[in-house]
Amino acid sequence: MIPRLGVNIDHVATLRQQRGESYPSVERAARDTLMSGADQITIHLREDRRHIQDADVSPVHQQCTHFGKPLNLEMGCHPEIIDLAINENPEWICLVPEKREERTTEGGLDLSTPEAFKRVFEACEKLKKHLPKTKISLFVEADAATLQASLKIHCDAVEIHTGEYAKDFLKDTDLSHHLKQYQEGARIIRGANRGFHAGHGLTFESVVPLLELGVFSEYNIGHWMMSEAMFVGIAQVTDDMLHLFKKFPLKIK
Repeated sequence: MIPRLGVNIDHVATLRQQRGESYPSVERAARDTLMSGADQITIHLREDRRHIQDADVSPVHQQCTHFGKPLNLEMGCHPEIIDLAINENPEWICLVPEKREERTTEGGLDLSTPEAFKRVFEACEKLKKHLPKTKISLFVEADAATLQASLKIHCDAVEIHTGEYAKDFLKDTDLSHHLKQYQEGARIIRGANRGFHAGHGLTFESVVPLLELGVFSEYNIGHWMMSEAMFVGIAQVTDDMLHLFKKFPLKIK
């Protein structure tokens, strides 16, 4: 069994929104990526709508349905976005933190205070009530306290924020503390029969130590893949990543 590859196509929309044109097509990006064998499409509908727009969600979901693959809809805990997700009924929802001033998601969900925990808990309860077949993941840091808190929430998986790991990889610094934390996190989460996923900042090179570790059943990779697609095409970069994944079967079933 090899890990699943979710391809985040947000930055196709980022390029489109720079000029307010109808191109490049997010729907076409989803289609070409799925034709190349991606296991799912990930899009993040932010409250500030800086890239993916409301009108993108259904066409992308339709492409996923056509290819028999899930749509993973990333979103914050905003009532408006929750209602939109309920109306769309995606196969997966990944709850993520959002700050308007950030360039990109800077960390995992805050579950450390009663107020923050309640916000995520209630969002999951509402989603599960209206979408009982939709699976929910929480985008979190890998520390044990956060992972234990996530187990008190009605979710199906966690996605570990790998942003700091990715930065350290680029700096060529020691990665052992990250890898040890991910191994320990896998024991906590998989011991509770929940999915253990990873994403943020990963490249063709930096994902390799994680694949070698063999504890993540799914990766969601976007910015690097969309950047590389400018040179080799979205189909080729998807195919290359899938071939890389096939070299590293999961070590935790």
